[in-house]
Amino acid sequence: MAMAKEQNQPERAAMSGLERLSLRVSSMINHPVAQIQRWVTIHRLDTDGDREWEEVMGLLSETECIDMTFNDDDSVMLRWDPQAEEERVSEVENLFEVAMGEPAPF
Repeated sequence: MAMAKEQNQPERAAMSGLERLSLRVSSMINHPVAQIQRWVTIHRLDTDGDREWEEVMGLLSETECIDMTFNDDDSVMLRWDPQAEEERVSEVENLFEVAMGEPAPF
């Protein structure tokens, strides 16, 4: 009985490593605490591939409103100046839209 139910469920498309990393970074940047303090530290996970990590960090480095500090432990601290929240969120969403070739999934 449970088997028939599982067969009727639509398959979800697996997220690529770039999509997962982009979503994680975007979520961290947009987190309410990060928005209040205007900084966040992004830790590289074992599951973050070299190509994906370099691509996302490269895109962030091109964003005018974000200052990046690369730490010895492979983490990156992002800092930004206060600005209209909608403007910053829009800029981050556009950044990842360019990276993935489609609108951000958030």
